[in-house]
Parts: sequence; structure tokens; C-alpha cells
Amino acid sequence: MIITGRYKSGEKIPSVRDLATEAKVNPNTMQKALTELEDVGLIFTERTNGKFVTDDLKLIENLKKEYASMIAKKYFERMKSIGYDREEAIKYLKGDK
Repeated sequence: MIITGRYKSGEKIPSVRDLATEAKVNPNTMQKALTELEDVGLIFTERTNGKFVTDDLKLIENLKKEYASMIAKKYFERMKSIGYDREEAIKYLKGDK
């Protein structure tokens, strides 16, 4: 939700409990996920105010690019598994079936 812009740079994010409810996961699972986000620098904690999205727009953009690359890689792997090579898969995306 950070890389999509739902949670903006500098914005306070909902509580662990609210996020867990929204994602339909256990609060402990959500806390672990938030700890990982904090470890990579996407969020930070202000002791009495809660958790906030980083102001580092370059970090957000870099992680967005990494995620896009991962999605593209999976797409090409799946297309290969049904018999399309990379060029054919690109043509399919362009609508040049």
C-alpha cells in the first residue's frame, strides 16, 4: 500500500490491529510484517505517536521498481511454462496476438 501510494510519504499508518483486521491476518503476523517494513526503512515509529511512512521517496520508488521487476519475471516464467518465448509474451502484452 505504500508503493501504490495508498499510504503517502510522511503519513501515519493505521494501528497494528486495524491493519490486521483489514488484511484478515493475526495481529502478531501484522506486527512481524511491520517490523520488516521498518527494517527496510519504509516505515518508522515515533514513540508516542505511532508508525509513519518514510519521507524517502527514492526508497519507495526503488522498491516499487523491484516489485514490478518481480511481477514481470513471474509473468515471463508463466508464459514460458505454457509455451510462449519472451518475444511472444511481449507481443501478447501489446495485443499483437
